[in-house]
Amino acid sequence: MPEAPVAEFQNIIKEYRRGFWRTPLHALQGVTLRIEAGEVFGLLGPNRAGKTTLLKILLSLCRPTAGQAFRFGRSVRDRRSLGRIGYVHENQAFPRYLSAAGLLHFYGALALVPYEEVRRRVPLLLQRVGLADRSQEPISQFSKGMIQRLSVAQAMINDPDLLVLDEPNEGLDLEGRLMVRELIAEQRRRGRTVLLVSHVLTEVQQVCDRVAVLERGRLIHCGDLKTLVSGVETDGVLPLERALQKLYQESSA
Repeated sequence: MPEAPVAEFQNIIKEYRRGFWRTPLHALQGVTLRIEAGEVFGLLGPNRAGKTTLLKILLSLCRPTAGQAFRFGRSVRDRRSLGRIGYVHENQAFPRYLSAAGLLHFYGALALVPYEEVRRRVPLLLQRVGLADRSQEPISQFSKGMIQRLSVAQAMINDPDLLVLDEPNEGLDLEGRLMVRELIAEQRRRGRTVLLVSHVLTEVQQVCDRVAVLERGRLIHCGDLKTLVSGVETDGVLPLERALQKLYQESSA
């Protein structure tokens, strides 16, 4: 029996109502795609393309207006599979009175990771993200880059089967960006799945196997990254950037 996709969206439509007249805003319009086990999958698109809404549906933070979404072969309404996901939000809002180690213990408990396993993982994760020497300091004293590093550690506390990275390089220095890139490569080697949402196209081109491109709520491309950028005339521009420009132009025509 073939393995179920890690995530699957079938004809997803999402409408929001806004203003006094409850005018509909079409955030997603018939999006269908699959994310397979073991791949690094990029979700791309301009601002307000629908990327965040799709993530919210995947993470059970909102429900689609129509269509179906699945995690690990089960409906996203079955929240038990959320424990298999790690999530790095682009703008984390951690309790600032907690220490770095305390925060990881807190999230470990939320994810139902056994206490002894959390105790083992916390120092290893803090070492991995470069915060071992700041483990007992309150988060209120952390810089934006340090908070982003801690966010990566938090997302890994449950050893996730699916790691969702929403703009993971936000605020990170070169060393931090390299750390994220190495983590993605390690997840791939272990057969785990990574969903990367990023505007940093150089990173996407380096690490992703396949990409989906959203534009104004519609899926305008989904496929192999190498195929997308092959044969593109770059004129000194990053191949992925040129390919996306072409997709957007064709979509608007």
